[in-house]
Amino acid sequence: MARVPEVVRDLAQRQHGMVARRQLRDLGLNRDQVASNVRAGRWAERSPVVVSTFTGELSREQCAWLGVLHAGPPAVVGGYGALERHGLKNWHRDDITVLVDEGAHLEPVPGIDWFRTRRPLELWKSTSPLPMARVEPAALLCAAYEPSWRTAQGLLAAVVQQRLTTAARLREQLERMKPLRRAPRFRILLTEIAGGAGSLAEVDVTRLCRDFGLPSPTRQRRRKDRTGRWRYTDCEWDLSDGTVLVLEVDGAFHMEVEHWEDDIRRQRGLTAPGRIVVRCTSREVRDEPFQLAADLRALGLAALCA
Repeated sequence: MARVPEVVRDLAQRQHGMVARRQLRDLGLNRDQVASNVRAGRWAERSPVVVSTFTGELSREQCAWLGVLHAGPPAVVGGYGALERHGLKNWHRDDITVLVDEGAHLEPVPGIDWFRTRRPLELWKSTSPLPMARVEPAALLCAAYEPSWRTAQGLLAAVVQQRLTTAARLREQLERMKPLRRAPRFRILLTEIAGGAGSLAEVDVTRLCRDFGLPSPTRQRRRKDRTGRWRYTDCEWDLSDGTVLVLEVDGAFHMEVEHWEDDIRRQRGLTAPGRIVVRCTSREVRDEPFQLAADLRALGLAALCA
């Protein structure tokens, strides 16, 4: 067979080895030439309309390319897959969501979830070479259709906490996406996040304080520990006697031994004369707020209440 044209090699390199048959046709390769490469074991058919210029298992990036190339424009990667690629950590999902036009008729592709929408996908695209939704529309649409409201809240808090976007940018995008499921609840949540809550647990602490008549905490206060390292505390209150009460909220991943030990070491480093550091779990904040509120009052927080 004749050597593969350089333009085809360049395209395949930009797309991590994944190419659509329509792209190859536009670059001058006919069906027989493509079939010859597949039969020879140089290329592999990945779907009826997509081939790879290599054989073997696909990486996650290549799976994402498979999805958008199979669907064709204006398809973009969305959902957790897009957010993961933007840098979101600890929210991995195996399947990759591809947002496609509502009228698209697509056969199933293993590992790809088609999400049909009338939204303006071209306007949502990021600057990445991979057709992919920007953080804000990807996060809001994903949260809107997430079965668990708890998970939906956590996702929006996480993209802000991990500095992928801001509550203000999410709010702006939310107004451009009218109508959207859960939009009224999202507005309340984003207002709470904008007030300084960097995680869903901090949002829960703020609600706990409001519900039980306790003063709102200062969140993410920057402090040096005894080694001179800068730390950010979850929640702090300045008590009337000059003592500082610090509450650190542990999420589920803190149960792993290495994180647990890191948090114990962190607590020792932040504890100082005049500064009390206590810990709770995110489950306690969510399921036993009355007990946590009572404990905070016993440590002196009640003195600040009207």
